[in-house]
Amino acid sequence: MKLSVIKESRHGENRVALTPQVCAQLIKVGHEISVENGAGYASNFSDDMYAAVGCKLAEANQVLSQTQILVKVNAPTSEEIQQLPEGAASISHMYAANNPQLVEELRARKISSFSMDAIPRISRAQNMDALSSQANLAGYKAVILGASHLGKIFPLLMTAAGTVTPARVLIYGAGVAGLQAIATAKRLGAIVECTDVRPETKEQVESLGGKFIEVKGAEAAKVEGGYAKEVSADYLEKQKEAVNKSLYQADLVVTTALVMGRKAPVLITEEQVKNMKLGSVIVDMAVEQGGNCELSELDKVVNKHGVSLVGIGNLPSTLPQNASELYAKNIQNLLNHLATKDGFKYEFEEDITKGTLITHEGKNLKA
Repeated sequence: MKLSVIKESRHGENRVALTPQVCAQLIKVGHEISVENGAGYASNFSDDMYAAVGCKLAEANQVLSQTQILVKVNAPTSEEIQQLPEGAASISHMYAANNPQLVEELRARKISSFSMDAIPRISRAQNMDALSSQANLAGYKAVILGASHLGKIFPLLMTAAGTVTPARVLIYGAGVAGLQAIATAKRLGAIVECTDVRPETKEQVESLGGKFIEVKGAEAAKVEGGYAKEVSADYLEKQKEAVNKSLYQADLVVTTALVMGRKAPVLITEEQVKNMKLGSVIVDMAVEQGGNCELSELDKVVNKHGVSLVGIGNLPSTLPQNASELYAKNIQNLLNHLATKDGFKYEFEEDITKGTLITHEGKNLKA
């Protein structure tokens, strides 16, 4: 099949959907790959690297007009969709439930669209799970960002001039991002605590050296596909009570809590921020979905009540080389599952196909 890779059009996006190494492996099994000039430059992959493995380099309009499968990190734009041949396919993050106009445009052009954020959380799909591969990097970068804005070091330091006590870090959420944040903060020498609406994550938190904050006397959240589906107001109130002591002692707080298809829950109010230590830092990883702290601002670092709030979105893009390498492998594994060099198999009742295929032959399959 003819695969195409173009520059990401999202502002500030530095990742690329396929790396030269993965392109070489896909070409080896019979695919043809066209790459827009400069598509991988921001991820440290030059045009020469793509050409060396057999990719064809061209301008975006040429790449789009001849493609069978457009491979992207972010969803194609309206302009890009219109340039695709009718009946082509696309693979990217789509967040289809929140983007009905995108789905309609793809349906109208009879584009078969596969959504990388809809990979089912099942064992045989783990190597295709782009949300996890990118969240892993984001959890690491969140702690590094927090450390850079914090006016003290993480580890215990004993010197002739006196002892420096270790920093205290609080993580909201023990998913992929949260667990990586725990591991990173521990490696830097901090005392780490974590809270999560899923009590079954306690063992994972403790295995990384973190202390799990239990919320007693409240019903745990409902979980669907590895994500919290619903959190009651009663639970959030009891969680706030259980966590407040740790929050007010923390030097760095990292929030990662998301609810699939809905606005992120507010876990830290302005009143709580007022009671935090002067000079402490909150890194809000949910800022693109509304934020876990009600004072966070997207793509800004602001200081409120003496607390620095870091609301940088799209953290994987700040580590573009590694993020692109992992994402490209996710794409490769999905393609190996869904298709041969001659085309997609379209096994509609198969779990991975059923989960990821959003539009096909002019139909919205999720309607």
